[in-house]
Parts: sequence; C-alpha cells; structure tokens
Amino acid sequence: MVGFWVRLFVTAVGLLVASGFVSGIEFSGVFPLLAASLVLGVVNAIVRPIFVVLTIPFTVITLGLFLLVVNASMLGLAALIVPGFSVADFWSALFGSIIVSITGVVASWYIGPRGTVEVIIVDEGQPRAN
Repeated sequence: MVGFWVRLFVTAVGLLVASGFVSGIEFSGVFPLLAASLVLGVVNAIVRPIFVVLTIPFTVITLGLFLLVVNASMLGLAALIVPGFSVADFWSALFGSIIVSITGVVASWYIGPRGTVEVIIVDEGQPRAN
C-alpha cells in the first residue's frame, strides 16, 4: 500500500514539474493535481496497454518514437477526465509526458518495487563466497 502512495506522489511531482516548465499544462489547485496523478496512473494501467498493442505497426515504423504520441494521448485523456486540469494542445501534452516520464525514471532509481527507498551496501573488503 505504501508503494501506491509513493508512486502517486511521484506522478504528482512529475505533473507539477511539467506544469512549471510547459506553459500549456495548468492545475486549478492541489486536489486536481492529485486527482490527475491518480487518473493518469489508472489510464496508464488500463488504456495505455490497449493503445500500445493497437499501434504496434506505427511504433515499429517509427522505431519506437510513436510511443511518445501514445504517452501524450494518455496525458490528454487524463486532462479530459479531471476537472481543473487542462492541457492546451498536443505539443504541451508531448513535452509534459516526457517530463513526467523522466521524473518517474529518476524516482525509480531510488524507489524499489514495493515503494520503499532501497539502500544497497557493497563491502569491497570482504571476499565473496561462491
């Protein structure tokens, strides 16, 4: 359960950073920000896999770049669902989805699959047993 809240927070931070850098992404308050991060997570879990499968030919032809369009579409769909969250146009959605993705990747370097911070200690001085 902790992992859910951590990922929700990471997505909210990504959306907040995106709204700060991209002029076409706006929130009317904290509740729409949290609702948008929740809806974006649900949309990415349910709708995105269907879109990815349906657009495999385009993805192969564009060498994977079409997945950026799919991600932008998911952000735009979340904006249509959540009142108080707006994305102005396709380019705003594209750049916003890139920023949200980068934020998620950076956070996943520090957060494990259970949503906890992982610390890896490597002791170079001790011999390893095989």
